[in-house]
Amino acid sequence: MAQISIRHSTSADLDQIMKIVDDAKMLLKKEGSPQWQDGHPSREMFAADIKDQTNWVLTVGNEIAGTATLQSTPEPTYSEIRDGAWQIIDQPYATIHRVAISSSFRGQHLGKYLFSNLISMGQVQGIKNFRLDTYPKNTRMQHLAESFGFVKRGQVLVDDKIDPHRIAFELNIAD
Repeated sequence: MAQISIRHSTSADLDQIMKIVDDAKMLLKKEGSPQWQDGHPSREMFAADIKDQTNWVLTVGNEIAGTATLQSTPEPTYSEIRDGAWQIIDQPYATIHRVAISSSFRGQHLGKYLFSNLISMGQVQGIKNFRLDTYPKNTRMQHLAESFGFVKRGQVLVDDKIDPHRIAFELNIAD
């Protein structure tokens, strides 16, 4: 089995990241989800994530198999949550955004490697609370989040021109 790891992405990875994201957009559309169908996440968003060193790539051997952003600054769209509440509101948290696995690697459960490594990287930075959001029809992301102990906390509204409603998840790691 090839080595599986994560690393910060670089500008040289941007074309491959966008290919993976475009494949993910097509999969979401095929499954009837409007998530990512309004033009985001865009190349510019990923370029900014790379510049800020918040984007990561999952590699299998020498190939990029997936990508995600681990944002350690507060997510503005999470300041208001509906039909629920965040469990921990007085501590820092990291947000997992823009998760995508290459269609060439789909079905190999690599999302678990990606999440495990992202959570570990957050913990190395002293973060014990993690949040993410996903569209109600994105059952793959919901299953992945719940398999790591993320709990549904309510709904948030994101900047999406088609349908801004997202399920909000939170993971709190005890000391």
